[in-house]
Amino acid sequence: MSAACRYEGCTVGETGVCALERDPAACENRLGNQPADTEGSEAAASATLPADTADGIGAPVLEGPATSPSFPSSRTLAPDAIETMMASRYVTVVGILGDPESGKTACLASLYLLVSNAMLDGWSFADSRSLMAFEDIARGARDWNAGQAPEQMTVHTEMSDDYRPGFLHLRLVRQSDGRRVDLALPDLPGEWTKTFVRTARSDRLAFLKSAEAIWIVVDGRTLADREQRQGVVTRLGQLAGRIQTLLDGAVPRLSVVVTHRDVGEVDAGVTSRIAAELAKHQVTGEILPVAPFSDADDVKAGFGISALINATVGAERGAPAFWPTTSPRPGGRSFLSYRRDQ
Repeated sequence: MSAACRYEGCTVGETGVCALERDPAACENRLGNQPADTEGSEAAASATLPADTADGIGAPVLEGPATSPSFPSSRTLAPDAIETMMASRYVTVVGILGDPESGKTACLASLYLLVSNAMLDGWSFADSRSLMAFEDIARGARDWNAGQAPEQMTVHTEMSDDYRPGFLHLRLVRQSDGRRVDLALPDLPGEWTKTFVRTARSDRLAFLKSAEAIWIVVDGRTLADREQRQGVVTRLGQLAGRIQTLLDGAVPRLSVVVTHRDVGEVDAGVTSRIAAELAKHQVTGEILPVAPFSDADDVKAGFGISALINATVGAERGAPAFWPTTSPRPGGRSFLSYRRDQ
């Protein structure tokens, strides 16, 4: 059969002569001479197929996928994704609150840059499901103007969903004991904190009920300014009171993260006033100075970030004695009384 005719042995396509001595233009075996009959064409096509193909033998075993496979998204994770992750392993959810421009996103960007360069003291990188999200917030730290540091190292956080927070995932390994820690870190706009303090709107912050640690980020420059200092301390107390009410008194580990340590150290009197203001609302917290980025020679960029992670995860737990030694008691049955008095 040639490419121009269905009749076996016909070479009309090459010689122009029909094997059945017919007019090539009128022969029904010549391709293109059949009438446009869909059913007849399908029947003729099935009739010319081999018997094993017509019965389905030799056909592809599996059909191709309708869409091409793709890697999972590495942007910020929705709360549902965090809940799914928590069902498979222990995840430390962190609540990060603070006014706009206080340095929340800068802390996350500095943490990512330290981890990516193996410079986070005491910790090593293990995994992340939101690398592109970290890249987005850290991009400003890589854009410099003719060798000069930009005015703003990170971009202002904008949420695609005004009601659902976006989480960044980071898995770290503590070098001292090999403990693996999964951190779920939300990157929230500062307007959410202001609204929470002003109107007590907490529907968008319901995830705090699952948080194991809370960061309250404060701009250290405002605490150094006498005109702004008292207002900032008062708002910290109001925020602590809102958190106390939201969590029904069960406030987890709380850290007051004071940024811009490179500009200056917070006075001891100011830290005492902050602790006293928190105590008015039955809340205690550790005050941690940090410098996500630094212009000072004596304070390196990333100062205090490692200490912040240590405070978030908790102190290292010592291994108990596998088989402690106990002194035998006269007349006692040591095996049955083992550890009964402990």
